[in-house]
Amino acid sequence: MAAFLLGAVLLIVQPQIVPSRPAINSNAETSSQSVQRELLKKTSQKIDFKENIHSNGSCQQLPQTIIIGVRKGGTRALLEMLSLHPDIAAAESEVHFFDWEDHYRNGFQWYINQMPFSYPHQITVEKTPAYFTSPKVPERVYNMNQSMRLLLILRDPSERVLSDYTQVFYNHMQKHKPYPSIEQFLIKNGELNVDYKAINRSLYYIHMQNWLKYFPLDHIHIVDGDKLIKDPFPEIEKVERFLKLSPQINASNFYFNKTKGFYCLRDSGRERCLHESKGRAHPQVDTWLLEKLQEYFHEPNKKFFELVGRKFDWH
Repeated sequence: MAAFLLGAVLLIVQPQIVPSRPAINSNAETSSQSVQRELLKKTSQKIDFKENIHSNGSCQQLPQTIIIGVRKGGTRALLEMLSLHPDIAAAESEVHFFDWEDHYRNGFQWYINQMPFSYPHQITVEKTPAYFTSPKVPERVYNMNQSMRLLLILRDPSERVLSDYTQVFYNHMQKHKPYPSIEQFLIKNGELNVDYKAINRSLYYIHMQNWLKYFPLDHIHIVDGDKLIKDPFPEIEKVERFLKLSPQINASNFYFNKTKGFYCLRDSGRERCLHESKGRAHPQVDTWLLEKLQEYFHEPNKKFFELVGRKFDWH
């Protein structure tokens, strides 16, 4: 009898798979929302489920798409550009649900409460760049929704390392705290310090292997972050097709801001740019050290190209 009761309890708390919804759904508050309510009732262990439905017909729901990374690859730019589409509802902040234990223990009720209100025809999107390099995240996302559509934006690994350092450096500067030079991180005993976290985050093939254990390659769209910076529209067109969105974003939605040195957005006559923390100049690095960094990434990059069946214009 005790074994039967234990099995029943485990069955109740077992997370259920949430099927992805199409970009256009004419049935307003129908199967998609009812499935999510059942999921939340069964998985929320700390918080009783409450329906977060607005009087205008919108509601908070689990994301159908997640931007999983990579850190300093252009995730914020990608999210802002994708938000130009009327069928996209994006979470403003990085949620860190699947990689932070304190958040994950809160259950799906907490997660859904972090999402924006959206209409049934819209796709809810959240982005947390740390997901890509966190070993436990792929399985957790899969257990929530094995049909999830994932967006991964990558840049030249060497450039990503420099951007990673630059962000941490400025964070310390704003707090008036000293921070070592990049050479002190990149060099150890006269050799390249391959244990530097920023370098490990750029070993894309290692992290991609972990995701491919759970999701087929056609469920992961890789955005070329370097091309997104130089000419964003073609890359966003590819994202629209991957998410099965109607083509709503146009070349006119982008304009190059000479002062900032990167593309900004134009939406219904309103212009907006990314935060001033974006597009910061990288530190000056000796040529020999930069070449050493690029040489180190040569083989890992080759493995990544073979893994995804696609080449990128990286050093």
